[in-house]
Amino acid sequence: MIAVIIPAHNEAEALPRCLIAVQAAARMAQAAGHRVQILLVLDRCSDASAAIARRFAVETLRVDARNVGQARRAGAALMLERGAQWLACTDADSCVPAHWLLCQLAFAVDAVCGTVHVEQWLPEQDAALRERYLQRYQLREGHRHVHGANLGICARAYQRVGGFQPLALNEDVRLVEDLRACGASIVWTARNSVATSARLDPRARGGFGDYLRGLVQSVDRGGC
Repeated sequence: MIAVIIPAHNEAEALPRCLIAVQAAARMAQAAGHRVQILLVLDRCSDASAAIARRFAVETLRVDARNVGQARRAGAALMLERGAQWLACTDADSCVPAHWLLCQLAFAVDAVCGTVHVEQWLPEQDAALRERYLQRYQLREGHRHVHGANLGICARAYQRVGGFQPLALNEDVRLVEDLRACGASIVWTARNSVATSARLDPRARGGFGDYLRGLVQSVDRGGC
């Protein structure tokens, strides 16, 4: 079984698009003969995220951690108990492509690290920021980015390294570092790039939003 794990903290605005995209990817994988379960991990949500999940008939797991590492870890633990053989991770403010899951599985490796891209920049984000992002980001095969919004892991490899650590940030980077240290086979691909938010006020610190914030500050300073 393929488990799709999506942590969310008050993501009601972005969540419908995320779930539409994930369900499309699940249907494509199911058409190819795979069983897919989607789990939305509601981490201290006080908005309409739970109601949106019910509208989309998506299962939820509630945690009270306000910690993305703990949320991903809790979701993975539940899915492993159910016999998941592959864990596919994305974020509630992101939209996966329809072939996302099949692309991950086709590599037949322990982990797949995918890229992200911005489909819609915010009105206040000027051309200088967009240009700097495109200059610095490696949207290509063999990149070395790690994103919780686009990550797939074989269950055996995940369990071998102890899974996601309960970290408030960089839990995805830590997992990939642990996989590399144990000799896991990892593919770094741009073939299934995930569209993600360009917002500068991310729910989790140290992630893509903070990366963009750093580029904004660099542009403001006139740096390279």
